[in-house]
Amino acid sequence: VWFAASLRNRHLKKDLLPRARDLAALPGDIRSHIRLKFHHTIRYSPLQKLAYAGVLFVLFPLIILTGLCMSPGMNAVLPWLPELFGGRQTARTIHFIVMLLLVAFFAVHIAMILLAGPLNELRSIITGRYRIDPVTKGKRS
Repeated sequence: VWFAASLRNRHLKKDLLPRARDLAALPGDIRSHIRLKFHHTIRYSPLQKLAYAGVLFVLFPLIILTGLCMSPGMNAVLPWLPELFGGRQTARTIHFIVMLLLVAFFAVHIAMILLAGPLNELRSIITGRYRIDPVTKGKRS
């Protein structure tokens, strides 16, 4: 439902899919995050866009498909699916690695919320109001 709604209201294209300028700004964004300097803006940062796109378009589909590969009942319906991943054991290994990546994403996500200012983050979740940094001259968010 979320995916269909995000396609309909263009949230995926407008807010989540990385563009060329996001890739150009990625090294600076990584440096800012390493220094724990977070910019509170309305738009997602290039690093956020890449992380969310990776989870939504790579990890979630992979964990679903590899999970189906491990189900013996799916052999009757999709006998070619385990072979697509190199067999049931390889699918199981990929499934486990993807699970670890999703847990790591969740842990980093929670850590970033705490480092960026949990009160502001909680307020935005509950009320929709979010404190943003003032736009500096010559810089756009």
